[in-house]
This record gives sequence, C-alpha cells and structure tokens, in this order.
Amino acid sequence: MGEIRNSAEHQQKVYERWAPVYDRVYRGLLRDGHRTVAKLAGEAGRDILEVGVGTGLALSYYPQQCNVTGIDLSEHMIAKAREKVARRRLFHVRALHVMDAHRLQFADQSFDVVCLPFVITLIPDPERALDECARVLRPGGEIIIASKLGDGRGLQGAIEEAVAPLVHRVGWSSAFRIGRICEWAERRGDFEVAEIRRVFPNGFFKVMRVKHRLTA
Repeated sequence: MGEIRNSAEHQQKVYERWAPVYDRVYRGLLRDGHRTVAKLAGEAGRDILEVGVGTGLALSYYPQQCNVTGIDLSEHMIAKAREKVARRRLFHVRALHVMDAHRLQFADQSFDVVCLPFVITLIPDPERALDECARVLRPGGEIIIASKLGDGRGLQGAIEEAVAPLVHRVGWSSAFRIGRICEWAERRGDFEVAEIRRVFPNGFFKVMRVKHRLTA
C-alpha cells in the first residue's frame, strides 16, 4: 500500500504541473486514440465510465446518446474537465469525480463500458484497477484501453526500458507490456482480449478491447 500511495502522490504532483498546458501538448497527439476509444465505447453500450479523464480531451467524442461519467486522481485535471464540459455544453457528461482507480466508488455492475484512455501505464497497480473496472462492469460489457503498449521485444523493447526512468518524470511509462493485460484477462478467466487496434501515430499507440465473457 505504501508503494501505491507514494506513486499516486507522484502522479498528483506531476499532473498539477501539467494541468495548465496538457491540452496544448497532447490534444493532437492523442486525438485519434481518443476518437477511437469513444467510438468503440458508444458501440458497446450507453452507460460509460472513463477512468483517468484528465482535462476531458476525449469527452466531446462520445456519442450524444451516451451517459458518461469521468474520474481522475487529480483535482486540477478534473477542474479543467469541468470547465470544458460547461463551456462546450457536453450534456452527455453526467458527472466528473476526483477518485482513485484502485477504489472506484460505484456499485457493482454500474456501467456498460469502462474506458481507460492513456492512463493504464500510469496506474501504480494496473491489475487492481482492472479488477475494479471489472467489478463495476455489467455482464457482457467491455473495458477499452488506449495507451503506448509495447511488446517488450527487440530494439523497441530495449528502447522502452532505457527511457522508462526519464518519462517517469513527466508521468508517462514506456515499459508497459500488452502481455500484462492479456495475462490479467487469462488469470481471471471471465475476460478475453477481443481486439488490438493500432492508431496514430503509425501504430505507436494502440487501443485494446477487453470483453467480459458471459458464462452459460
């Protein structure tokens, strides 16, 4: 628990610094990933939870008929997201909360879809957060993840490992493996990876659909 707490504190400090300039730096870079996540989420269900909503860059892309709830660990990011929702009149966004992904304050089976756009590599205990996502997901629902997801092989894997300490300073991780999510799903037995989609720039980012497997 101490390690998780310390890492969460690190993320809060990082994003307090980044909140004022986050949109300018990341809007264009992450746009394709955000659009893809929002489109897939809208196709998968109506009630959507976005974990790691940040400044709300993805919120305008969700279909208007959806009910979107967003959470983020950073009060500063949530404040920016609330400003964006009010300014753009995003009526499909129902609520934004400051909340820890390790301890979601929602009842079981509250959402059709849980989205984690560009946040899974930043969460101190991803498996614990994914378990929480699974808990609040309705039967047959989907967890949709967008991130820089490496495979740990060859030169690319070596580069990811080498730069990991540097990008940690700005809240990113370059060493997170796709296999870690696949292993989580396999261990649980009630989830399966339905799709891995490459998105801009040139497949550097990926979007994963992890679907709840209904039991007979």
